Amino acid sequence: MYFSFDEIYELRNELSRSISAENPDGRVSGAALEDPSGIGPARRLGKGWKVRPCIELQPNGKVELAKIKGPGTIRHIWITVDSEAYRSCLIRFFWDNELYPSVEVPLGDFFACTHGLRYRVNSLPVSVNPSGGFNCYWSMPFRSEARIEIENLSSRSFKGFFYQIDYSLGQVPASAAYFHASWRRTMTTRDNPEHVILDNVKGRGHYVGTVAAWTQFSNGWWGEGEVKFFLEGEDTPTICTTGTEDYFGGAWCFGETFSSPFCGYPLWSKGEGEVPRHGLYRWHIPDPIRFNSSIKVTVQALGWYKDGTFQPLTDDIATVAYWYQDEPHSNFSKVYSQDELWAR
Repeated sequence: MYFSFDEIYELRNELSRSISAENPDGRVSGAALEDPSGIGPARRLGKGWKVRPCIELQPNGKVELAKIKGPGTIRHIWITVDSEAYRSCLIRFFWDNELYPSVEVPLGDFFACTHGLRYRVNSLPVSVNPSGGFNCYWSMPFRSEARIEIENLSSRSFKGFFYQIDYSLGQVPASAAYFHASWRRTMTTRDNPEHVILDNVKGRGHYVGTVAAWTQFSNGWWGEGEVKFFLEGEDTPTICTTGTEDYFGGAWCFGETFSSPFCGYPLWSKGEGEVPRHGLYRWHIPDPIRFNSSIKVTVQALGWYKDGTFQPLTDDIATVAYWYQDEPHSNFSKVYSQDELWAR
């Protein structure tokens, strides 16, 4: 996602459109057409007012939020729903009639709200505002079609699912790559204290962000591990950070939470009787990690022994990787159960 304030005055041959519960297919002059039929909060006002601002997500069901004919670019997505849906629902994006999604992530984690918890995030491409207003500003170009769906894996319904998808219709540059995001969860062990953030990506593209949900199972400091980027099939990484908190923009074990345009540690949950949980993000917008044929990204789970040596940790780590690449992409979709998504 790149932009300049100098571009705001530039006239473009594009058409602005929006999809919401009030205009579910983004038709021209197609918003606010629902008739209250004498019931609901708008029954005294009638047609043309606030009649259908949200939808209901049925238990164990899928809803197609948007199906857009291109070419065009999704510019902004806003969603709000009960926080119980954050780790009960998956959001998926499909570009240009592809069979497998280019985005498949638990709803909350996609917006950097990890562990199924509601908290504020104040960053450039993603913000979460009071009270649970999810905003995404990643530019998502498509050429023939964009499709977005939400799947509710739980046995309960979510009645107040509000959403708005803002996009423009117009030509997409030949050099434009497609937006991708993938979620992975690992229980690290002392024998293998490594979590794979991203793997099996083939093609040309650039890596643009990481969100991490880290559940800590040991006393003391948990973030001594390094984040490593393996490019073009290499066995030894070209890019290697000096520690987990360093990669996410902090230093010296954090000590407090923060949220900034490109990196943040907005969640440190340490309630009595609960395991410590951490939420972090890092956006590679000014510094994308470019690759020509493949990329793999990992992070280690390391703490300290009392003798001053590194201690491999057994932690529950879930991450979202964000990247742009040309198509086709490797199929990373899978069938999830509710148990696999729930936080501890």
